[in-house]
Amino acid sequence: MTNSDIRKFAGWVLLALAIVQFLATSISLYPTNRGIVRLLDFVREPSIYISGLLVVLALFVARPVRWFVIAIAVLSAVINLFRMWPYTMLAGSQVPLPEDVDGMSCVKVMAFNVLQTNDRYGDVAAMIERVDPDVLLLMETNGTWIDALEPQLARYAYRLTEPLDNKYGMAFATRLQVERATMVANTSSNTPTLYATMRVGDGARFEMIGLHPRPPLPGESTQKRDENIARAGTQTPDRLDNVLAMGDFNDVPWSRTTQNFVHEGGFSDPRAGRGSYPTFPAGKTWVGWPLDQLFVKNGVKVESFERLEANGSDHLPMLANVCVGPEFDNSADMQFVPATDAQ
Repeated sequence: MTNSDIRKFAGWVLLALAIVQFLATSISLYPTNRGIVRLLDFVREPSIYISGLLVVLALFVARPVRWFVIAIAVLSAVINLFRMWPYTMLAGSQVPLPEDVDGMSCVKVMAFNVLQTNDRYGDVAAMIERVDPDVLLLMETNGTWIDALEPQLARYAYRLTEPLDNKYGMAFATRLQVERATMVANTSSNTPTLYATMRVGDGARFEMIGLHPRPPLPGESTQKRDENIARAGTQTPDRLDNVLAMGDFNDVPWSRTTQNFVHEGGFSDPRAGRGSYPTFPAGKTWVGWPLDQLFVKNGVKVESFERLEANGSDHLPMLANVCVGPEFDNSADMQFVPATDAQ
């Protein structure tokens, strides 16, 4: 084959790839509850990088195929960028950082999916001791993990654990005063959701939601899952205005599911306008996804937040310094009703 033939062949290959990518991007816009379509939300950011690569490679192929490849790749990138726009550094922020926290009581909160099969117990224990969070939420904790971290958990005045071997176990520990704490199957069966009402140093109260729902799966409907996740953010037990939500949502923040959680619960995201902060997979976050979420509501302010180092898990830990202001107690408005018929 001549160089001209090779360039033509390469051009047609790139065109086929660009068309496939554009079709996947277009399908992702369809409002459906099918898991296979919802999963396309996860690849929006990597898809933008792929579009850029296709544009660069297209410069080396023959015309006029070159321009078709570039046009289709750019269109795909624009659609994906539009959907995840709030999580780019070009968008406006939802939460000013650092927020004005003068006179407020601040606490350190850490959430971490430890990965059930991870055996680096010592490294995770050392991280907990070094960071010394006031509130600790661990996910994918089975009995082995609870036993391994017993010395660290025992240092907290209050702890609540639900060890499970299905990769959805959860452990909660805090040195704050706890008024109430419970774990319920609010998003799906055998998948606990944490609800805790706590007081900080000056007596101000806030509620915390610890969430680790199951991911969307090909061949399954996400309707019940989406409804239950949205409800998990709205019907907290004490119906306080001060709420913090953290956890491995198994979802990206720009998806319809998580956006419903945010909008119906009235949350703000400190990452908006600052980047996506991918946390999965831990060793390749530059092509990964922001599956671990952090949301605040009203009187809960964010002083700072960050991702911590990898410790054998496929997720990175999330750490936030949050401060609690005066509460506007609307507990009389509605009773707490856990999600029903969770699948």
